[in-house]
Amino acid sequence: MSDRVHPVPAPPPRLPNQPPADAEAPAAGASAPPTETETTPLRVHPSFNRPPSPPPGTYIIQVPKDQVLRVPPPDRARRYKKLAARPARRRLLRAACCCCCAALLLLLLLAAAFAGAVYLVFRPRAPTFSVASLSIRGLSSSSSSAALSPELDAAVRADNGANRKVGVDYRGGGSVAVSYAGQRLAAGPWPAFRQPPRNVTVFAAAMRGQGVRLTDEQARRLAEERAAGAVTLAVEARVLVRLRFGKVLRTWTVDVKARCDVAVDRLEGDAAAVNRGCRVRVRPLWWWW
Repeated sequence: MSDRVHPVPAPPPRLPNQPPADAEAPAAGASAPPTETETTPLRVHPSFNRPPSPPPGTYIIQVPKDQVLRVPPPDRARRYKKLAARPARRRLLRAACCCCCAALLLLLLLAAAFAGAVYLVFRPRAPTFSVASLSIRGLSSSSSSAALSPELDAAVRADNGANRKVGVDYRGGGSVAVSYAGQRLAAGPWPAFRQPPRNVTVFAAAMRGQGVRLTDEQARRLAEERAAGAVTLAVEARVLVRLRFGKVLRTWTVDVKARCDVAVDRLEGDAAAVNRGCRVRVRPLWWWW
């Protein structure tokens, strides 16, 4: 904050031989001042008793900021308090957000470290599946106009031998189905059971279908493959699985999808099943205690 001061014009300069203005009109009854001579001492010279006049011009006076009056007028005091509290509130919010972000990052790092340690210790592997045998009924008709009601009993082999320290719990709600050339023939439930580490379990899956109709192309192709003694069927399973690590640690229930291509030599009775490959897909696992 600064104020501009305009000084008054300086008085005209005095001639060397002209006496000062105060000396021209001495007070009544007072003695005359001593006459100025060349030998008059400087300390008693009249020019040293009067402050020098400043040169003409405009001056700017700087006032320190800490001396500026900071008290608001009464009608603005409430608004001043509200505006003055905003920076402190923003600092608090910024500090709270930083603390939350740091805590979340720390939790993520701890979870990643824990999952990595569990993986290195237990080395979990997805189980493998295959079809050991297949019993087929109700697929003898090769006409596309007839409705089929196939019945298939499959012996499914679940292999958990790759896991030395991890058990598998098969939950209820899973399903298994058989299809031919994209047309579903029969479906049935997947049984619930617990499989320990290094274990191979073979179980029976009963699948039933009703009102199945094949297209002309599918019926013709099925007849040709049946005559050749190699009918390709697709066995698809959707299983709810939970992995167990020891006695305490386990995972959430996750979906496991498996698809096996099986070739059979006949469509009636017990057929010899030849597996042509199985694919297993597992969703990401979320760990918990």
